[in-house]
Amino acid sequence: MITKHKPKLRWGFIILLVVGAVVNYLDRSNLSIANTTIAEEFDLTQTQMGFLLSAFLWPYALANLPAGWLVDKFGPKKMFAWASGLWSVVTITCGFLNTYSMFYAMRVVLGVAESPFFTSGLKATQTWFSKEERGVPVSIINTGSQIANAIAPPLLTILMLTMSWRGMFIIVGIFGLLVMLVWLKIYRNPTPEEAKIIAGDNKIESSQTNQPQASWGDLLKQKMTWFMILGNFGIMFTIWVYLTWLPSYLEKEQGFTLKQMGWIASIPFFCGIIGVLLGGVISDYAIRRGLQPITARKIPIVGGAIIAAASVAPIAFIDNTVLSIVLLSVGYFASQLPSGVIWTLAADVAPSNQVGSLGAIQNFGGFLGAAMAPIVTGIILDKTGSFGNVFILGACLLIMGAISYGVFLKRPITRH
Repeated sequence: MITKHKPKLRWGFIILLVVGAVVNYLDRSNLSIANTTIAEEFDLTQTQMGFLLSAFLWPYALANLPAGWLVDKFGPKKMFAWASGLWSVVTITCGFLNTYSMFYAMRVVLGVAESPFFTSGLKATQTWFSKEERGVPVSIINTGSQIANAIAPPLLTILMLTMSWRGMFIIVGIFGLLVMLVWLKIYRNPTPEEAKIIAGDNKIESSQTNQPQASWGDLLKQKMTWFMILGNFGIMFTIWVYLTWLPSYLEKEQGFTLKQMGWIASIPFFCGIIGVLLGGVISDYAIRRGLQPITARKIPIVGGAIIAAASVAPIAFIDNTVLSIVLLSVGYFASQLPSGVIWTLAADVAPSNQVGSLGAIQNFGGFLGAAMAPIVTGIILDKTGSFGNVFILGACLLIMGAISYGVFLKRPITRH
């Protein structure tokens, strides 16, 4: 439990990481909001837009592997500062582009630039919070992405309608530069005395241990690592169908105007904020009740994936706007129950000198699924003209994710 002796400034770092997550996801979401507008300006098919939406995701997934190792090696202060500065410059640059190829290239660079963010947040949390208490702060950091997803449709739509999509990109990029400057100014590692208090004994579980730097390649030899990759793949696919195609679904299949879409699209994402926080609360509560950390984390991960699958699958078979939005909202809420807990799980499973690496490898698997989502959705839409098969596929992959985590992940990885 947190005591009054533990440093309070660590919660200030969590708040700043939440703000960073908000800006991080606004940079990702701006293309989704401007989807139809940019498609018309650049004369793109649905499949071409699907590839453009995924241009961020493929390099992001791959870059997570070296990013996790770099965060373990250089620490969260340097890596987050580098990442936020680069992704902000890239976003600003996108506001001045006029060709599809250059836009695609900048989205690739954006994926690389954003890859260290959540691993940096995980490492900072592992450094400043003990095992028994880090579920909530990790989930709080992950609410930043959900806050961004919730405010992005109305906020970015307003910016786009008043300043054009180009002005929207530039403003969001400037926000990121401000976050970078504040982070460089205030973040620091705990002192040895603070680290001992956080750990609760003389075993300091932080980046200041004397353990040798370990390769993430060693983790790939573990079967459990691959099930974490597969499980996160299944869950993240459906999440990124929401994040990349929900605005288009509401406009084209449900008949909302661009202005209406900006507000309606925020409803599922507000539900996602609650889901992320509740997942962390549930898992930490289960630990306090005596469950092993891995078992406690699996409760919201597996339960959330199953509930999400049961919610999105029926959307393919109903023709009711209100019911569709309700099911979309429940599905997104449930899919976010695992969101922060999945990151915390990496800290519970990995040796302390490989937390960033395992978190990044797991995130790599998730973003392989995320990268497939917009492309597969675009192809299905061009072939069928309907989102029905997209929702059915998403439900199947969510069940696969639940099985991967629930059945095959059983114990921490032992250090050799």
